[in-house]
Amino acid sequence: MKNILYCLFLFGMSATLLAQEPYQFTTVIDLEATPVISQGRTGTCWSFSSTSFLESEILRLTGKQIDLSEMYTVRHTYPKKAENYVMRQGKAQFSEGGLAHDVLRSVAENGLVPQSVYSGLDASENAHNHAELVAVLEAMLSTYVENPGRSLSPKWRQAVAGVLDVYLGAPVDSFSYEGQQYTPQSFLAMTKIVPSDYVSITSFTHAPFYDEFILNIPDNWSNGRFYNVPLDTFIASIDNALENGFTVELDCDVSERTFSSKDGVAVIPENEADNILALQGAFPQKTITQAFRQQEFERYATTDDHLMHITGVLRDQKGTKYYKVKNSWGTDATRNANGGYVYFSEAYMKLKAISITVHQDAIPKQTARKLNL
Repeated sequence: MKNILYCLFLFGMSATLLAQEPYQFTTVIDLEATPVISQGRTGTCWSFSSTSFLESEILRLTGKQIDLSEMYTVRHTYPKKAENYVMRQGKAQFSEGGLAHDVLRSVAENGLVPQSVYSGLDASENAHNHAELVAVLEAMLSTYVENPGRSLSPKWRQAVAGVLDVYLGAPVDSFSYEGQQYTPQSFLAMTKIVPSDYVSITSFTHAPFYDEFILNIPDNWSNGRFYNVPLDTFIASIDNALENGFTVELDCDVSERTFSSKDGVAVIPENEADNILALQGAFPQKTITQAFRQQEFERYATTDDHLMHITGVLRDQKGTKYYKVKNSWGTDATRNANGGYVYFSEAYMKLKAISITVHQDAIPKQTARKLNL
């Protein structure tokens, strides 16, 4: 009997080791993107990922590789966040977070500038760290909301702008780039980016499908509107974009134990007991339904944590589909596999993608018609 049990144990161990065969990925689609960089010690993934997305759009539209300034957008967005927070008497979100439409709104209003013109760093710095900046802004805004002088000073906006200028730098009105003189708006025109051409799409059942609604997540401080579609249509929109040469901006949940930048994968194994093993080897993935996605969202198991940039598709040795997703945590191999990319299984994307932003031409024609695009 003991021999039988021992043999069964060895068989089980062998099966587990076999199932843990290291990932072998085959590239299916790999679209052009600029190099992976780090957002440093900031909560500005929304600007880094959306800027990366726009850089890929510029490559698609013009063939030019341009390193855009993430902090130029951050500098123009903070005053709007502060305005929203103060005028709502502190009953609103004020944090480092934001969404892709915040970048597109800033681009429409303030244009674009290259990184070489506006880095958001002073001469002594080589990495972003906004801990002090955020603490100072939060303290200032709390003072304005609490209103100790019983009358809100008209100087508060100027004071906020002054702090931002000290920490990030004053906005630029004109600059030279590759021998040409530009304003931020004329530089935007040169890139051929048209902000109104981009739309945000999500998939939740608490709002009507094929209509717009204000997605109720904390970082949607600016009340951006999203088109709502069924889950299969949501995934089909990502696939159609990638298949036709369009990259995709992604808002997602990265709080799961099965998301690992260090291992370079994000998965939802069919069996939860395989969660940790599945970071190193291919396991069957869970079937994700619309109902389960909604359940996880409503119980806060799926949250709006991080924005990233989808640039391609891969398959593992078992044929499972993955999305190649560009992160903004740098390329240090001890913390970031795949050169700073994370490979999302289709199951992970179905469950943990909050929303996407794409060029409207990337959406399947039938879906675009239903959305009146």
